[in-house]
Amino acid sequence: MRAIVFASLGALALTGPTLAACPVADAKVEKAIASQPELQEKANAQMVRDLRTLRDAAVVLDAYEQDGACRKVVAVLNTLTADPERALEAGDTDEGKAEAVERARKPKAGGKP
Repeated sequence: MRAIVFASLGALALTGPTLAACPVADAKVEKAIASQPELQEKANAQMVRDLRTLRDAAVVLDAYEQDGACRKVVAVLNTLTADPERALEAGDTDEGKAEAVERARKPKAGGKP
């Protein structure tokens, strides 16, 4: 009986963190991009970059054990990929703004990475 209790506690200890972890993999961003024609159009390239950036942000948040924030980002990802036409109508996919964001992301000379 004691062995069963210890085995159960051991299994719970090993699976507990896994169950509590952020469901980043559940977002299935790449599958959504590949399966939805709207996301494959050249005009929507910025939205695809945004989806991947959000997924990467969720991975980073998960790595830093920020489960609440990670889950919110995954919920946003799921909403955007569930109805890309609506997301495209609501979002601002201006390529000029996207290029400005990309330039701002690059490290400046002399700065720390």
